Amino acid sequence: MADLICMEFLYNKQRDLMVLLLVFAEDLECIPGFQQKVFHIEQPSEFTEDQPILNLVFDDCEGNDKLNFEVSNPDFKVEPNGSLVALKNITEAGRALFIHARSAQAEDMAEVLIVGGKDHHGSLKEIFKIEDGSLGILRHKRAIVATPILIPENQRPPFPRAVGRVSKQLPDNTTIQNREIEVIDSDRTEGSKFRLSGKGVDQEPKGTFKINENTGEISVTRSLDREATPTYQLQVEITDVSGKSIEGPVLLEIIVIDQNDNRPIFREGPYVGHVMEGSPTGSTVMRMMAFDADDPGTDNALLRYNILKQTPDKPSPNMFFIDPEKGDIVTVVSPALLDRETMENPKYELIIEAKDMAGLDVGLTGTATATIVIDDKNDHPPEFTKKEFQATVKEGVTRVIVNLSVEDRDDPATGAWRAVYTIINGNPGQSFEIHTNPKTNEGMLSVVKPLDYEISAFHTLLIKVENEDPLVPDIAYGPSSTATVQITVLDVNEGPVFHPDPMTVTKQENIPIGSVVLTVSATDPDTLQHQTIRYSVYKDPAGWLEINPTNGTIFTTAVLDRESLYVHNNVYTALFQAIDSGNPPATGTGTLQITLEDVNDNAPAIYPTLAKVCDDAKDLRVVVLGASDKDLHPNTDPFKFELSKQSGPDKVWKITKINNTHAQVSLLQNLKKANYNIPILVTDSGKPPLTNNTELKVQVCSCKKSKMDCSAADALHISMILILLFSLFSLFSLPW
Repeated sequence: MADLICMEFLYNKQRDLMVLLLVFAEDLECIPGFQQKVFHIEQPSEFTEDQPILNLVFDDCEGNDKLNFEVSNPDFKVEPNGSLVALKNITEAGRALFIHARSAQAEDMAEVLIVGGKDHHGSLKEIFKIEDGSLGILRHKRAIVATPILIPENQRPPFPRAVGRVSKQLPDNTTIQNREIEVIDSDRTEGSKFRLSGKGVDQEPKGTFKINENTGEISVTRSLDREATPTYQLQVEITDVSGKSIEGPVLLEIIVIDQNDNRPIFREGPYVGHVMEGSPTGSTVMRMMAFDADDPGTDNALLRYNILKQTPDKPSPNMFFIDPEKGDIVTVVSPALLDRETMENPKYELIIEAKDMAGLDVGLTGTATATIVIDDKNDHPPEFTKKEFQATVKEGVTRVIVNLSVEDRDDPATGAWRAVYTIINGNPGQSFEIHTNPKTNEGMLSVVKPLDYEISAFHTLLIKVENEDPLVPDIAYGPSSTATVQITVLDVNEGPVFHPDPMTVTKQENIPIGSVVLTVSATDPDTLQHQTIRYSVYKDPAGWLEINPTNGTIFTTAVLDRESLYVHNNVYTALFQAIDSGNPPATGTGTLQITLEDVNDNAPAIYPTLAKVCDDAKDLRVVVLGASDKDLHPNTDPFKFELSKQSGPDKVWKITKINNTHAQVSLLQNLKKANYNIPILVTDSGKPPLTNNTELKVQVCSCKKSKMDCSAADALHISMILILLFSLFSLFSLPW
């Protein structure tokens, strides 16, 4: 009974609105839209297919050309003549149907209330969001009646257009049957006005809705977009002449009715799925999901999926099936047909369609391409293209000698195709290795240790090939997965070989020129050939050696010097060649290392050879001398330092040993500014010892204010030399 009262009240409200519109449109010849906005029908036991339920009258005032009707429930339709019929036998249709009519000139919405109908998708109860047991429309404790207003989105001009009305609540003793428009307005305070506020009025988007401050009529000024704003929550209040609120505010909800104006979109692509070949029928490959921006609570966003096209269409035009509701793509062919090796192309492209309105013909569609790759499994072993391969290689060479080819019908991009080769017999000396060419999958057989024709002229290898991935359980490697390689070694003229190499000998330096150092020997590996060998010097950095070309005797042509720049760590290195008589001749190279023993052939030298001292110095120590020797111990230190015989009556110099390599030179008294040459003898400890006589130059300089001036000493020394020379010249000029 409560539902019936609610529906009747809504009917009366809509009728009131119709009367009001007729009053406002007295001067119009035609009112565009539905001539009746709200209908009431009893819920029958069953709506019969194609039987008229009611007639709707719509007039766009222009002849209704290309008039289109849309029904919120996809189980109903409106015939071009306005008859509402069911598309099938229906026992439950919900509580309400919304019918949207549109032409090029006008559009409008009508509502069919089904009395006694149960809750249904898109029903009036759901749209108004009424809780069970609550009418949700009448608000008895409020002075303003603000029934929710339903407005279809995407309405066409002209604007503004009336969409509803708010009013002051009637006295409680007024019955529903007597609630006419005149009575509703009679209780309003004189001079009071309706005021509307909220988002869409005085907040962005401003000016979308307006209210007639005298009648409470609500108008929309522009087309609405449900996907942008599905509802508007406005505030209605009544104000006095001064603008002060005297009633309200009361919530006025404006609900935007969805139109099917958005196509399904596949927005997660690209869509690529994989399925293993031989997979059982019904194997899930992937899921396709589309998005529809329309109201998910209506059939406008209720999607159904379908496969439009499969490319290629072999071995079956229907290899896959898509669940129309979930979008899951599954295989529908037998595992035998899902064989990658027999397919024209192991990659399939499916054109997938998503259609809203639960897949009805009136629904909007969107498409996407799903790529399905048939993945390979290792169900084909690799097989050699030949049972036996031949190879030829020269002795002494390391390189790839043959490529072993195989065939494998599996996918070249997988480990089921890539080959792994193994030498299983014939390689005891590990002279051969085999690797896989990653581009061609061939086995590259290489010689990694030089072969010797004189030892073996033939080799036979047994090779097996497998895949990187294991074979499937019911497949095994067969005889074609092994092959034999016959290798022939070619004889070449090999160069003679020195034994040993390097050759070492120890000699004293300074041995006489022409001394024999060593007799070398080289042999020819070509034992099956009779060849002679001749020797020559290949590299002799110091030019000290020569070799007998026939017997290999090496002798000296110069003095060997351990202290030479060509000797490193007491070792002198020279290279010699042995050349056979083959055609063409072959050459071998040998190294001779001579360790030179030291001989005391270098006298020690002193350092420094120049010293300076002040003429008034209190410290008469002049300089510390050091000595060095190119020879080795025991032909070097300890050194002996001595002063040679000093000229003149008085001895003024003194030398004192500090340690095995250094000595102190000192003055016994101060000297005048001059240059003095002091003969120093230094002797090493060799047997026999060697002595070096070196003059130490000492400059006696004037020193004032911590500055040393040695120029006067040089000048004085030069003057004394000139006087001495002049005296000698005068002496020899005298007549005798």
